[in-house]
Amino acid sequence: MTHKEILSKVDHTLLAQTATWDQIKEICDDAAKYETASVCIPPCYVKKAKAYAGKTIKICTVIGFPNGNSTTETKVLETQNAIENGADEIDMVINIGALKDKDYEYVQDEITAIKKACGQHILKVIIETCLLTEDEKIKMCKLVTQAGADFIKTSTGFSTGGATFDDVTLFAKHVGPDVQIKAAGGISSFADAEKFVELGASRLGTSRLVKIEKSQS
Repeated sequence: MTHKEILSKVDHTLLAQTATWDQIKEICDDAAKYETASVCIPPCYVKKAKAYAGKTIKICTVIGFPNGNSTTETKVLETQNAIENGADEIDMVINIGALKDKDYEYVQDEITAIKKACGQHILKVIIETCLLTEDEKIKMCKLVTQAGADFIKTSTGFSTGGATFDDVTLFAKHVGPDVQIKAAGGISSFADAEKFVELGASRLGTSRLVKIEKSQS
């Protein structure tokens, strides 16, 4: 797989608390140059980024990020606002506490509500695998499928671990046929990225691959 093919699957990401508008513009420029799938940026920059580069790249943003424990109503409002501001794709964080309480109806209903708010826009569901048991990961594959989301996503990149090959393999075994997989968090080489794709990921959340490509050009 060529670097260009891999980069076409990358959500080029900058979600640091210290992210400035100049840095957001830079990743938008890089995303356009290297033809990544999207940029994934904080909600406060969506409107400006859409005006700046929205005709050349897709804008992705995050909801309930990074902890996932705001109310469903708040997450839905965040989603509606992001889409009004020009977001093309939404990455939401589940309520992890509700999952651990086995309140599966709450978790699924929340995903369903946010997907409804997304309309035709892509919804990716971050389940934060590093905090979950294997049984919880399998359960989330089923809930994400039943809720009608477009992707299941491994990680925020802000917790105790990121994407692993084992988790993507597990997802591929248990998600429904209409659910795609996004590996995110800690992807630091093109070799690892290619392995994630081979295992079933069709999106990769990372900033490092574009940086590597820039350093070699």
